[in-house]
Amino acid sequence: MIIRIIICFLFLICLSISPNMAYASCPYKIVQEPKGVYIIEIASTKTRAKLQPVIVSDLETNFDVYKRLRSRFVVNAGFFDPKNQKTVSYVTIDGKVVLDPKQNESLMSNAALKPYLPKILNRSEFRILEDNKGKILYDIASHNDAVPDGYIIKHSIQAGPMLVPVLKLEEEFFILKRDGKIISESASSLHKYARTAIGIKNNRVFIIIATNDAPMTLEELANFARNMGLEKAMAFDGGGSTSFDSQELHIISEKDNQARKLKSFLMLK
Repeated sequence: MIIRIIICFLFLICLSISPNMAYASCPYKIVQEPKGVYIIEIASTKTRAKLQPVIVSDLETNFDVYKRLRSRFVVNAGFFDPKNQKTVSYVTIDGKVVLDPKQNESLMSNAALKPYLPKILNRSEFRILEDNKGKILYDIASHNDAVPDGYIIKHSIQAGPMLVPVLKLEEEFFILKRDGKIISESASSLHKYARTAIGIKNNRVFIIIATNDAPMTLEELANFARNMGLEKAMAFDGGGSTSFDSQELHIISEKDNQARKLKSFLMLK
């Protein structure tokens, strides 16, 4: 009976603790620093809570997915085409590719993008790797990069660009240069917008949410991740797609506080 009371007490602390404090008994903690920027740290690979991608057939808001799946938190992830609701990013769940940008006819048949499709299809992805003993290893790599020996890709979500150790704007076709001048950009890379990023340090996962109160360019986001000491980091979809939902925190970034409907998400179950 005493043990049950203690467990209930710890659970109530986990639910009520301030977002700016460490979650001693929860699998993650949320810190706001500086104002308008939130950092969510996943406590450990050993926690019973599990990170995994979520996809939807019809677009849904981040909050709707959070409510429907009763998850600990949900954050926006990969790129998609809002016109045809098809993905522009690879997603793997339980070892199976469940979203493939090559199945997006609008992307693959776009004559203007055809010379740059190899860069788009090889953009960075967040990987959850597993060995034959169930050990979890987090990684961020280009889609075509090999997996470390002894591991398989259990889950992955692609977006980009890589932020740390090197910002890969041109390599992943987020900017296009001609004669040394930038002639186009994707994802408003060079402008200040709300941003979502994911990073790794010592096999711990960190999510960065730069809200509309502290918008960043992708270069500024890369510098922020680097100053955190992250070993690797990449951007998820940003701008109006930037969203995060947990019991403690709800973030939306679309105009007029209207939540944007999205295609893929990362969930802590």
